[in-house]
Amino acid sequence: MGHIINAKEEIYHALAERLSKSPEGSPINETLMAILHRLYTESEAMVGSRFPLVPVPLDKIAAITGMGETELKTLLDGMSHKGLVVDIPRKDSIYYMLTPMLVGFFEYTFMRTGNQLDMKELAELFDRYFHKEEVMREIAGLDTRIMRTLVYENVIPVAVETEVLTYERASEIIRQSGGGAIAICPCRHEAAHLGKACNAPVDVCTSLGGAAEWIVRKGLGKAASVDDLLRVLDQTQALGLVHLCDNVLNKPTYICHCCGCCCKVLSTIDKQNIFAAHPSNFIPSVDPDSCISCGVCTERCPIHAIGMTDAGSGRGVPQVNTDRCIGCGVCSSACPSDALPLSRRPVLHIPPEDLKEKQNRMMIEKGRV
Repeated sequence: MGHIINAKEEIYHALAERLSKSPEGSPINETLMAILHRLYTESEAMVGSRFPLVPVPLDKIAAITGMGETELKTLLDGMSHKGLVVDIPRKDSIYYMLTPMLVGFFEYTFMRTGNQLDMKELAELFDRYFHKEEVMREIAGLDTRIMRTLVYENVIPVAVETEVLTYERASEIIRQSGGGAIAICPCRHEAAHLGKACNAPVDVCTSLGGAAEWIVRKGLGKAASVDDLLRVLDQTQALGLVHLCDNVLNKPTYICHCCGCCCKVLSTIDKQNIFAAHPSNFIPSVDPDSCISCGVCTERCPIHAIGMTDAGSGRGVPQVNTDRCIGCGVCSSACPSDALPLSRRPVLHIPPEDLKEKQNRMMIEKGRV
């Protein structure tokens, strides 16, 4: 039996190797292997291990795997339903892409409810995996981060209002998308299975464009109009959640509304000082004359980038750690005395043009091309 077991393990290890070569990456360790064994059947693992790095049609995958197209399509449809593969309609054909770990099958696994998986066990495994420093350093990206921060628009300074471009405004990204989908927040769903979810709403995860169409088609979320998505934006902003989106200039595919406790990206910044999200083009500064030393900003900052210090006047004033601050605007919006005005950062971040450019940049920076 030993040779059979070893052959099976080789298939899953080949899948792990393939996933580790994606632009986002996924370092291989025992926890990753345990996750893959629970999500993929042996046949799915074999097919997944053979996937090219770019989307390909059915006949190409059939040629690579040696499987018949009818049998293969049935397998790929099942993998797509589980969020392990994304099927992309193109003209008269369908292209298939192996889903990465993040943003990918982690989210699609926990967007579902009522499936046959042991969700508590998977939550524990994913939580253990993402707590490994080498894992999040790899997934976060180097100069090109996987996500970026969108500033609260209500605190954008009037002086620069006309200079703020569409890609910096969540509301304009939503309007240009024409609508999308709303799904369960996978991070808060995972946290619920771990018994440590916060009180932030779960049904606020926003997808746009083709990603939203896929989410709806797979039953992972419900279709939403522009007005629906703008209401979610307002709702989550009123609760002090951080808006993070795909780090691309044109047509981002998702906007997450994140808390510092459950969100993989924010909690990793907070606990490990690893930044998977690029800061916005804004930074808060302190107006000590307006500050009333209430400490609300320190309480609201989701990544603890603000502390109270003695300014020599017998009262505490906020001090912003500019190396840590992601420029979300939560503190400025929460400040009752408008003592944390935002200003433009000296160097502006212009995201990659689209997903292809983003992934190419990540691959080059990680030495994979």
